Amino acid sequence: MYMAEKTSYEFEAVPQEVDFTLRMTVPALVGAVLDTAGVDARRKGFGIDELNKENVSWVLSRMAIEIDERPRQYASYRIETWVNEFNRMLTTRNFTLHDAEGRTFGRAVTQWCVIDLEARRAVDLTELAARCADKIVDAPSPAEKPRKLAAIAPTCCREHRGVYSDIDFNRHVNTLRYIDMMFDMLPYDRYVADRPLRLDVHFLHECGYGQLLGVGCEERESATLFEISCEGTAAVRASLVWK
Repeated sequence: MYMAEKTSYEFEAVPQEVDFTLRMTVPALVGAVLDTAGVDARRKGFGIDELNKENVSWVLSRMAIEIDERPRQYASYRIETWVNEFNRMLTTRNFTLHDAEGRTFGRAVTQWCVIDLEARRAVDLTELAARCADKIVDAPSPAEKPRKLAAIAPTCCREHRGVYSDIDFNRHVNTLRYIDMMFDMLPYDRYVADRPLRLDVHFLHECGYGQLLGVGCEERESATLFEISCEGTAAVRASLVWK
């Protein structure tokens, strides 16, 4: 019987992806993970280009990423990915990140839905799951799945109006722009120390061009919590835990 296998992709930490510590930023690492998801899905026949033929598209619903250390500028690294689960509404795609010596320095678990581009609603994945049955890898997720996140009581808030550079191919605000907005709320000293972290993100509602976003941040003893609202409706919640 045919068994699908994990797939690996090679990367390099280029200068535009590092900060003043000369290590990759967390948003850049998240970007590499999401790029890997797109490339791998397309390579295996269920990428965005194929789904768009049916007027549907992949949308990230939840994500969790654990980073033990961030690669230095020009360092080579590898991302291994696999899908291990399909249900009626979500599919789970996993990742492990490895340095040039093969050591694991990060893990990620992402959950995706498919939306109808006209109705802007999630669709049933039963048929797609059947078509992709031979792409499922019999391997567990490398980390705990994304956690449920509650509303926060923000102690710091900013506003942002959705602009052209925020919008992606699905005509809503790009995942990385949300993460940039969150990290821009952190104090300077958080970026200097290269501490292990876990970031959980839950997407609740679409935000679009020209809409007013409110970015809220709440500092707790063990975590920094975020909530981004769109015209008063909660759109994204996130938890950043420094270990």
